[in-house]
Amino acid sequence: MAVTTRLTWKEEKSLQKLLGHASLTLLYKSSVHGYSIENMLQRCTYQGSTITLIYTKNNIFGAFILGHYPKIGEKSESLDSSFCFSLQKKDNTIEIPTFPFNRVPEITANRLAFYFCDYTLFCLNTELKQIVIVYRLEDKAFTTPKRFHYLECEVFRVEGIKDDSCYVRRVTRVTQHREHLLAELRAYKPSTCLIPEIRILMLGPVGSGKSTFINSVKSVFQGHVIRQAIAGSDITSITEQYRIYSIKDGKDGISLPFMLCDSPGLEEKEEAGLCIDDISHILKGCIPDRYQLNPQKPITPSHSTFITSPSLKERIHCVAYVLDVNSVNHLPCKMVKKFKRVQKEVLHLGIAHVALLTKVDNWDEILQDDFLNMNRSMTYESQIMHVSKMLNIPISNILMVGNYASECELNPLKDVLILSVLRQMLRATDDFLEDLPLE
Repeated sequence: MAVTTRLTWKEEKSLQKLLGHASLTLLYKSSVHGYSIENMLQRCTYQGSTITLIYTKNNIFGAFILGHYPKIGEKSESLDSSFCFSLQKKDNTIEIPTFPFNRVPEITANRLAFYFCDYTLFCLNTELKQIVIVYRLEDKAFTTPKRFHYLECEVFRVEGIKDDSCYVRRVTRVTQHREHLLAELRAYKPSTCLIPEIRILMLGPVGSGKSTFINSVKSVFQGHVIRQAIAGSDITSITEQYRIYSIKDGKDGISLPFMLCDSPGLEEKEEAGLCIDDISHILKGCIPDRYQLNPQKPITPSHSTFITSPSLKERIHCVAYVLDVNSVNHLPCKMVKKFKRVQKEVLHLGIAHVALLTKVDNWDEILQDDFLNMNRSMTYESQIMHVSKMLNIPISNILMVGNYASECELNPLKDVLILSVLRQMLRATDDFLEDLPLE
């Protein structure tokens, strides 16, 4: 009979993501193979990198070790890129706070202890079936030792992870930074009480990735890849309606105070794609959600659904010009002229604006090691300069992203890039709001 883990499918997926989508193979399960350290080591030494999990009644504590499992009596030498963690369920999501340990775990006949310098983080006593917690991961603080009886101990071999300390530090730090960005965006509030929700309009050629970016943002907050906004790559626009998408935090979560607005793609021909006259009305907040746009018949104030006196909260507060990074240097002259006409109207209305370059291939290299800034990659230098000159946008407001176009699973690095782009859009919008006349 196969030995199975106590982890739920969702918990196992969260651990795999933490390690850059590595796979886990169960080596040891105390209730099956015996609770002694000797039984554990027989199955876990010389197996490469491992994750050790200890289950208590209410929590799961764990440790990742880069490299082989230590042996009894092994010298406590320094260790790099290993860390302890706990799995915490919160609002239908799983959070994994981590903390590094920098010494080889100490193993005796019935004890397994993890250290940071000379400080014990937690230790396992197999004789008493107890775990002693000294370091509280939730608030990153040492505490009075807490003793818990554990129900199970499991050890997994981690497969598919690079034996590279720099790589491990990066993939584990990115998960922490992802959680930091999510917390910041969940706590975001517009800089003026006159606007309860920010509206960001996605504008760009057909197939540039407007709808896909909206889906990507929604996916990160939902915790899985979704395809709500209709996206495609036809030569004519698949999106025909003007849509306003709210961003919900989790499946049954509240709507966050920013919305992403989708529109048909711009096309070279005047009688095709999104009409310039309709763009002006969208920017001013005159067109309602789900309005069926017709490139040959722009909306007029006499239309029954036309919003004649839109409030400030119904207006567009930021425009994101969405462009395929691979074709931006070869935009047809007619398309460039359309963009300049749109930009003229955006500037006339004083609306915040950024450029979003999509379909970036080396998105994992764009983020600097501290994840705080984006590298201005030499690969895309000509595209960035071209967009800056074409739309008169400062380079700091030209953003790059890799969307979830065909993937089935989320990737923490891609999540961080998507969230960083969204945060930059909101910051640009706040600058616009603070510059509004007092009246």
